[in-house]
Amino acid sequence: MNTVLIIQARMGSTRLPGKSTLNLGGKPLIGWVIHRLKKTSQVDKIVLSTTTKTEDDILEKIGLEYEIDVFRGSENDLVDRYYQAAKKYKANLIVRVPGDNALPEPKEIDRVINYHNNNGNDFSSNFPDVAQHGYPHNGYPDGIGAEVINFEALKRIWDLSSSPRNREHPHTNFYENPKMFKIGVLECPEEIRRPDIILDINTKEQYEFVSEMYEYMTANYIEFGIREVIKWYDNIYKK
Repeated sequence: MNTVLIIQARMGSTRLPGKSTLNLGGKPLIGWVIHRLKKTSQVDKIVLSTTTKTEDDILEKIGLEYEIDVFRGSENDLVDRYYQAAKKYKANLIVRVPGDNALPEPKEIDRVINYHNNNGNDFSSNFPDVAQHGYPHNGYPDGIGAEVINFEALKRIWDLSSSPRNREHPHTNFYENPKMFKIGVLECPEEIRRPDIILDINTKEQYEFVSEMYEYMTANYIEFGIREVIKWYDNIYKK
């Protein structure tokens, strides 16, 4: 089993252009994402997947500086970009992490991978957006998890998916075809069950919040994760 974690990122975000390189406590956002994902134990390779556009050359440079592989493909056809990257690196299992998730939690990503394998799923998620697709809210904070996809399931949607929306958002292909795929949704552990905390960066306001969090974390911890963030959020940020 070759498990390849693929981080999707680009500089051309419509809501917050250039967010991948925004400074958080002395590192670019995408640098923190890579740093944290390197702590996973169930992943064989990490790949930064970006577009072929010149503006994304900086992301390739950062990926290589952090000593991971970089794959470049379609800007808007994410199904193709994931499929081509997975094929290149001979992945049996693909772990999908958006590059604007500011605090991926290695243990929870390992947990969803194990959950996926133990249950024989085609697609598994511990993203809180499962609630938007007809599932009960799993309780996770936004911005710490991952989706896990079998290569054969990814190939199937690559072959069959045709609408621009579904080509841009790989996960919608699974949620909209529950009879075709075995889907699993992982519940959040009680001690970190905080759906009110959003660590995803899509807007200037979200960036300012996460930046404030990183300033505190880097000043007070060598390593930190969602448990430390919850303490900060409850005892300092909300006071």
